[in-house]
Amino acid sequence: MPQMFLPIFPKGLSEINDLLAFGQDGDNVIYYNGMMPIFTHHKDDIQSFRLILAQFYINGNATQSELVKACGIPPVTLKRAVKLYRVKGAKGFYEPPKRGGARVLTPNNVDAIESFLEQGKDVEDIAEQLNIKVDTIKKGIQQKRVKKKPSQNSR
Repeated sequence: MPQMFLPIFPKGLSEINDLLAFGQDGDNVIYYNGMMPIFTHHKDDIQSFRLILAQFYINGNATQSELVKACGIPPVTLKRAVKLYRVKGAKGFYEPPKRGGARVLTPNNVDAIESFLEQGKDVEDIAEQLNIKVDTIKKGIQQKRVKKKPSQNSR
């Protein structure tokens, strides 16, 4: 015969549901199942926060609405965390974010632009030939991603 579980939590905790609660102790957030602490993380550790919420949801310990209401987060935040957990597991929360690289001023394009500039061609002609916006080339030169060497004709 199943035994009834009493939801007994220490004072000052925020309940997620009858089984789970969380509270802050100093700079740490501690999650409880009844009186037993089950997980802890620093209050500023967003990755661990999202990880534990995803685990609670996937393991069936709490519903989406319970987690969203108790933590005051948008539903999409939980949905993204759950998707990340299902696709990559716990390690996915701690991977460095992928940043976009150069879209137009790739190493090949930079080499071609620099070569044309050395030959004394105008930026407008280079842009037309490589099908790149003039402003993109000028910005690359200004930011010193494209080295503009003086042409041999101007000596």
